[in-house]
Amino acid sequence: MSFRIGMLSRKAMAKEAEKEYDVVIVGSGPAGLTAAIYSARYMLDTVVIAGEIGGQMGETGYVENYPGFIRITGQELVKRFTDHVAHYKVPIQMDEVETIERDGEKFRVRTKRGITYKTKTVILAVGVKRRRLNVPGEQEYTGKGVSYCAPCDAPFFRGKVVAVVGGGDSAASAAILLADYASRVYLIHRRNELRAQPIYRKLLEENPKIEILWSRVVERLEGDTFLRKAVLKNRETGELEELELDGLFVEIGADPPREFLERIGVELDEQGYVKVGPDQSTSIPGIFAAGDCTTGSNKYKQIVTAAAEGAVAADAAYNYIIRKFPR
Repeated sequence: MSFRIGMLSRKAMAKEAEKEYDVVIVGSGPAGLTAAIYSARYMLDTVVIAGEIGGQMGETGYVENYPGFIRITGQELVKRFTDHVAHYKVPIQMDEVETIERDGEKFRVRTKRGITYKTKTVILAVGVKRRRLNVPGEQEYTGKGVSYCAPCDAPFFRGKVVAVVGGGDSAASAAILLADYASRVYLIHRRNELRAQPIYRKLLEENPKIEILWSRVVERLEGDTFLRKAVLKNRETGELEELELDGLFVEIGADPPREFLERIGVELDEQGYVKVGPDQSTSIPGIFAAGDCTTGSNKYKQIVTAAAEGAVAADAAYNYIIRKFPR
């Protein structure tokens, strides 16, 4: 198959990097993959560099608001995106970018595996990183009952009792997905009202397997070899409660990779998101950004908006190249 994805040898990757690209896309979530499709359609030499495929899209339970799919798992949607990228023969290199440096009017993109890619433009589609609870026991039981990806781990909890921490769309989606496997699902939320969309709230209320625990926060996690219970604090009474369970899924939001973005030097807002213009341009000419890591779309973080920003960024990169580097 022409779609090159995986851990190539360092020698093979170095050979790939020898040529000069028109576009290097950093990240392979919906923004990065869409940018790859559009860049290829503009006949631009393009490469995607990513530490993982799919970003948060692959960690989403059921997606029910992406046009054309009434209901589809995040992992299946990732496959649809990557199949589309494969059609255009855009290589995806499994690596992580460390720095991006200007080299005259072009850029050098350096990775953790010691490869340097030369390129005319860069599209940052690095998404956001999931937040941790930062409570005792979380790190100890990560992979032993504590998870940050419901679609990845839900099948391991068939017939078990699990809990989801959070109150937004991702938490609601995870709870609904887990209810297909688990015998009981608790949704632990620190407030008295969910932030999730009305349709998610309706589905939660209608599912007999799901129970919402209001005004609770996780104080600590306990167990033996595996997670066995969560100690919760009732924020209204201050009382501690023990919740016996087999699995805990953390869905409390995410933050952009600020340290990485600061190394590159693009202008960020107070929360660390990349400031972009209407064409997804950043403060550095030739570097564009798309998806959840940006201030675009009024910070409305959805797969459909990330994909749209990826398309706009690719178009902007194309127009930048034909102006800056006429053939």
